[in-house]
Amino acid sequence: MANSASARKRVRQAAKSRQHNMSLRSKARTSMKKVITAIEAGDKKVAQELFQEMVPVVDAVARKGLYHKNKIARHKSRLNAKIKAMA
Repeated sequence: MANSASARKRVRQAAKSRQHNMSLRSKARTSMKKVITAIEAGDKKVAQELFQEMVPVVDAVARKGLYHKNKIARHKSRLNAKIKAMA
């Protein structure tokens, strides 16, 4: 356990930061899953709308360093390609 006051404060800060990061990461995952669900359902219009809502959410998460920017770019690219490939 942390002994000094500064170490105890860092433990508190880390816990608060971890909660915030988990919330943002969960929000990003949920937005991606919604797009995937719409694609699997075959609803192109809804998938496009959800994709447009997803992009700023995942970009913000990448900017904060919770996911690597290339990983987010890869997900956006693949989902967009799947949407465009829909009939």
